[in-house]
Amino acid sequence: MATVALTILKNHKKKDGTYNVKIRITHKSRCVYLPTYHFLSGNQLSSNRHIIDASVYKHFEPKLRKYRAAIGQLSSTLDFYTAEDLRKVLIDLDRDVDIIKFGKEYIKNLLDDGRKGSAKTLKTVILSLIDYFERDKVSALEITERKLIEYEKYLRRERVITRLNKGRFITRTVKGMQDSGIHNHMRDLRILFKAAMKHFNNPQLEDIKIPHCPFDNYKIIDPPITQKRNLSVEQIKLIRESKVEPDSRSELGKDLFLLSFYLCGMNAADIYHLKPESIVDGRIEYNRLKTQSRRKDRAFISIKIIEEALPILNKYIGKLSKRYANSENLDRAVNRGLKEISCEIEGLPGITFYWARHSFGNIARNKCRKSKDDVALALNHVDNYHKTVDIYLDKDWAIVDEVQEAVVSLL
Repeated sequence: MATVALTILKNHKKKDGTYNVKIRITHKSRCVYLPTYHFLSGNQLSSNRHIIDASVYKHFEPKLRKYRAAIGQLSSTLDFYTAEDLRKVLIDLDRDVDIIKFGKEYIKNLLDDGRKGSAKTLKTVILSLIDYFERDKVSALEITERKLIEYEKYLRRERVITRLNKGRFITRTVKGMQDSGIHNHMRDLRILFKAAMKHFNNPQLEDIKIPHCPFDNYKIIDPPITQKRNLSVEQIKLIRESKVEPDSRSELGKDLFLLSFYLCGMNAADIYHLKPESIVDGRIEYNRLKTQSRRKDRAFISIKIIEEALPILNKYIGKLSKRYANSENLDRAVNRGLKEISCEIEGLPGITFYWARHSFGNIARNKCRKSKDDVALALNHVDNYHKTVDIYLDKDWAIVDEVQEAVVSLL
């Protein structure tokens, strides 16, 4: 049975006459030691160097209790450990959490799950923390409520940053963040911090590496009301009837905007990954990339290929991944094309690809008077309020067809 206790080593006397308090780990008749930051003078020790100061034991009792609990958790595997192995286990218990290191691992897991968007925003947070602290190792305990207030002020200022871009370090000046940027940045940092608390804190072992969450008292600023990204039926008609040059970015923007609208607001990333085998009995069947890793149904949806969508689908399916290295590049090209179209059509606001999805949902609800539940199904949103009911109900894709038909018929 392994034991831990406080001890003083007689040959470890300092020049000033004090002794360092050690934690002795005894296992299989062998002793190893962990140094502490505490030193005792002669009046705190007996003549044979036993600790007689009760406050010292009181101070170390929580740590010793945590160590004993950790050893107890090893249970039947304890016989496979040497005393030195146990020392390494206990050292790890006291190691501070490097929020930068954890953040990089967290981002890697997001990428492995296909959550590129979330990984991208968290990477921005990690790089910004490195800029602010001016080092690439930051203890989670350094991120306090007061530090968050100072960090927010830093983010709002114009600042110079250096980033690796295509193998080269590029230095540039960036403007300070506005309220919307601050809200999103701090929200993502809170997500990361709470994930670290969940990962490292182990109440059963009384091992709490991150005892406090600074976001409990620090209030993240509310996001400003965002601009509505909804087009009217008449504005969508203007896009549909716009004249564009063949094989141009404008044509790409127009085609994929309309394809998304016809297919119930399909995302650019999902269009990018479509393959001929995604077509099953006249329907597009796919898992929405943005949310498939977070949903039990893998965000599966089946959408009817209506007459208006078929020629566009045939034109691009299976080809976009050969033309663009990734869906982000496709998204940029589409948005540039839509910007060119917006400049040519009087009264049309500057739009992006995502407006197609917003407009489909808005028209379905406010013009076609479809229920919010039916619109959510067509948009492939999860309904958090009816999760229990959803266990008993199969998804009826005919409902999606009805929403789709009602919206597109208005054109």
